[in-house]
Amino acid sequence: MNFYKPDNLPRLMVAPNGARPMKKDHAAVPITINEIVKTGEACFKAGAEAIHFHTRNNKGEHVLDSGLCKETLSELQKKVPKMHLQITTEAIGKYSPEEMRKLAYDVLPPGISIGIREMIPSRLPKSEDIKIYQKLTEAGTKIQHICYEPEDIDLLSNLLTQCKISKDGVWCMFVIGHYTGKISNPKKISLFTQKLRENEFNADWAVCAFAKEEISCLETAIKLGGKIRVGFENSFLLPDGNIAPNNETKVKAANNLFD
Repeated sequence: MNFYKPDNLPRLMVAPNGARPMKKDHAAVPITINEIVKTGEACFKAGAEAIHFHTRNNKGEHVLDSGLCKETLSELQKKVPKMHLQITTEAIGKYSPEEMRKLAYDVLPPGISIGIREMIPSRLPKSEDIKIYQKLTEAGTKIQHICYEPEDIDLLSNLLTQCKISKDGVWCMFVIGHYTGKISNPKKISLFTQKLRENEFNADWAVCAFAKEEISCLETAIKLGGKIRVGFENSFLLPDGNIAPNNETKVKAANNLFD
């Protein structure tokens, strides 16, 4: 299938469901494949150039399931062929690096997000780590490297050097704060960008953040030349503090931040 693979990281990506939000948290959290596809369509029309989705099982639980990923990718491709599609290997404290790698090998998707500290918890890249990153790169998969802390960029630099993968144009996602309530401080973004300079990255990076501090973090990212990801994975709130009725409303509001 000929998936859309942009050269540059899309400036606005939607993360409509994440691993944890459920219907009890917000009725518009997309759980089923059909809901994810409908949300993707609506968010694309609202201005999201990419979607980062989590597949859920029939209990609504986040799963690393290659069959569900492939089916979701196929259905999204039919409806939004010009939207970049990104699956995730997020471990949520449940999945091992071996299971994360297996999903990546089995799907070889157009896009994938990998939390590098989850994939390489020892912080010492091994042969199996090098092989999966090389395989994905050779397959044309757009990898977005999830960095939870600035020092993750040191690990990423080491990995890419060992993989003989260029650091020019690499896609990164800086996670500011945490879903558990750790405050999303926009000042932290500059710590990530400083690490990029120290490691001689010419990176294409974005930011996601949480709760009521989300918007100030997104605004700071844009001012610093970065891109953004929004959606119910991170926050249900609109810039005015009200609860968003759906993901596409958050996308529309986020688009206005670029004006």
